[in-house]
Amino acid sequence: MLYYLYSIFGVNIFQYLSFRAGLAFIISFCLCVFLFPKFIIWARNKKASQPISSSLPTHKIKANTPTMGGVVFVSSSVIASILCANFINHYVLFGVFTLILFCLIGVRDDYIKISQKNNQGISAKRKIVLLIIASLILSLCLFLIEHNSNLYLPFIKKPIIDMGCFTIIFWLIVFISSSNAVNITDGLDGLATVPSICAITTLSIFVYFAGNAIFSSYLLLPKTINSGELFIVSLALLGSLFGFLWYNCYPAQVFMGDSGSLALGGFIAYMGIVSNNEILLILVGFIFVIETLSVILQIGSYKIRNKKIFLMAPIHHHFEVKGWSENKIIIRFWIIALLSNLLALLSLKIR
Repeated sequence: MLYYLYSIFGVNIFQYLSFRAGLAFIISFCLCVFLFPKFIIWARNKKASQPISSSLPTHKIKANTPTMGGVVFVSSSVIASILCANFINHYVLFGVFTLILFCLIGVRDDYIKISQKNNQGISAKRKIVLLIIASLILSLCLFLIEHNSNLYLPFIKKPIIDMGCFTIIFWLIVFISSSNAVNITDGLDGLATVPSICAITTLSIFVYFAGNAIFSSYLLLPKTINSGELFIVSLALLGSLFGFLWYNCYPAQVFMGDSGSLALGGFIAYMGIVSNNEILLILVGFIFVIETLSVILQIGSYKIRNKKIFLMAPIHHHFEVKGWSENKIIIRFWIIALLSNLLALLSLKIR
């Protein structure tokens, strides 16, 4: 909306992408800080709390903590994006659509958990079907606007293959993997929030450079025409995540729920695809990868050998059972997330 103050009335400051992105960050942060106390009071009155199924005693005290915080920070991000971004831009539209679509799937899951007072939510089959539908819609949208279908490897400047129409299947897998990975990680206070902030910050830098002809040429990055405007949506989401972290840090006053974790995972996948960094997502979201692998290995080992690898999966619960304090686990995972993203940023120059 503010973008049109420049295009219609000639208010020069609103032509600058960096200014509008910074403004989007501030607006979404302020909205979250303002709305979350009201949401927490409302959720407690409605008993919209996260059902706790874990046998760990440290989790029992969280039984009455409100959930579905993702609705607030996604809404704040969307409002800030509408105010600051150019909505004629395809990448902005699809980015906002990604947040809303994956958030709605999570809302359905959270609502069932709350209403039925159990931690199961919608069935695994129905959930994966909904995620496939959402991922397929977004992948087709990107394919129809002829987004780059080349596959790039980190630290290599030239694409290794043009996937053509098979890129739709590849992007679908990226969306589903990323959304589920963040969802699995969201098990401790702030554990998924800070790695998401790190990942979105890194991908925001890549998107900004990819959408800039000078920077992309200098850094030998694949250029994505008009993608720079997506930087505003990602900064809006970062602002809202910092606002959410204010209430989600240990001890959490509110959980993001599936409405938040699925939206974050879907948007991280979208940013990775737009910036042509699908493979680099392994490093950008390293904590999410570790958490997901721990679950896969645990289930696989139990089915094949009838033995567990970890005391409990996902891996953050393994360390809880070993006696690590929750704060220690969270902060150490944050450190790993920060370091892995610093390594990912090296690929900007080392190509």
